Amino acid sequence: MSHFTRIKIQIKDSNLLLQTLNELGYTVEQNVSVRGYGGHTTTAEYVIRRENGYDVGFQKGSDGNYEMVADFSSARLNTKEFAGAIQQKYAHNVLLQSVSEQGYTVEAEEVMEDGTVRVVLGRWI
Repeated sequence: MSHFTRIKIQIKDSNLLLQTLNELGYTVEQNVSVRGYGGHTTTAEYVIRRENGYDVGFQKGSDGNYEMVADFSSARLNTKEFAGAIQQKYAHNVLLQSVSEQGYTVEAEEVMEDGTVRVVLGRWI
């Protein structure tokens, strides 16, 4: 019996997902097996290997969004915090890519006490 759980996350861009995971300090393997309980595996496009033997993978779902896949019950991972950190950094990267495409530059960035990131943009016209 497989213990893998899939959690949908609001991430569509595979390149930005990989960039985000790398910026958060994760070593990412591509198109490999995700290890779970009892030697069960499933494949994923991106996989974060964990020392405890319970990996976290990212698979593209049928709706175009990625899903996190792991044996979360055995992984000893705070899923909410883990997913939240990835989604926040991904949203930041989407913002930076979007404003750059529109001709803006980042003038300043600061992390507020509550964790909110304040970004000041500028553009010459």
